[in-house]
Amino acid sequence: MTNSTRSSTTTPVGQVDGLSIPRYAGHSTFARLPRIEDVPRHDVAVVGVPFDTGVTYRPGARFGPAHIRQSSRLLRPYNPALDVEPFAHQQVADAGDIAFNPFDIEAAITQIEHNAYELIRNGATLVTLGGDHTIAYPLLKAVNRVHGPVALVHFDAHLDTWDTYFDTPLTHGTPFRRAAEDGLFVHGHSAHVGIRGSLYSSNDLAADAELGFQIIHCREFQRRPIDAIIEQLRNTIGETPLYVSVDIDVLDPAHAPATGTPEAGGMTSRELLDIVRGFDGLNLVGADIVEVSPAYDHAEITGVAAANLAYEFVSLLAKRP
Repeated sequence: MTNSTRSSTTTPVGQVDGLSIPRYAGHSTFARLPRIEDVPRHDVAVVGVPFDTGVTYRPGARFGPAHIRQSSRLLRPYNPALDVEPFAHQQVADAGDIAFNPFDIEAAITQIEHNAYELIRNGATLVTLGGDHTIAYPLLKAVNRVHGPVALVHFDAHLDTWDTYFDTPLTHGTPFRRAAEDGLFVHGHSAHVGIRGSLYSSNDLAADAELGFQIIHCREFQRRPIDAIIEQLRNTIGETPLYVSVDIDVLDPAHAPATGTPEAGGMTSRELLDIVRGFDGLNLVGADIVEVSPAYDHAEITGVAAANLAYEFVSLLAKRP
């Protein structure tokens, strides 16, 4: 299949009509969008990476993509917060799940990078549903092959810049250490947002600072207006191509109980959505949402939050110049 950019005059194929077919019926694609094999081209691919071999506590994020898709059935074709119809101005398609070796992390990293690159190499953009946070590393590698080093905004309770776990360099706690070593993001134009909780030692912060991240701790959301935080992030990003990685545990467990390493005192879903909408007008070149572990969910609380985040990313992409 050949990808193309929005230069095509073909009218995008949108959602299944929610006023004609009940939302609980039909294919379980993201937002009930067409499958990638059912459209001649795609501008945005929503793809799952059901990988959780890198987790250090609760498993189950391998079931995250399917859960987020199920939780996306209520998404509608008009986004009033960003005043855009995200499926009318670009062809968005569900690309299914990337296949990989679940028993060999290094092999999986290579396979994820290769398959992600194949989806974007002709100008399309990925919104990825994880999966644990290990997958951010191969996704950044794929994005760099198209766009070069990016401004990385990383929403998470944790830094994810540790060196190893049990002498293993590829885990969900190490992806941005590996990304820094490979020069995949721009020093001084990247940020961690929502960091909180206990650490192994004060050295964790010192080691992270050397990688060029600005840190916006979660406690700052009690002390500063959202608009001020958005302005700080936009100034940090500048005109650099932007990649956003969201660990759903950046949200408080009240808003996202279904995750592998929950931490008290997190952001609300409203705060997170507001920050993401604040990236309107920036050069977004990719995003991932990871660490949804549905066995711990209740009433799709976590799945709905993740699905709405993906919808906001797709909406931002529809507004790019």
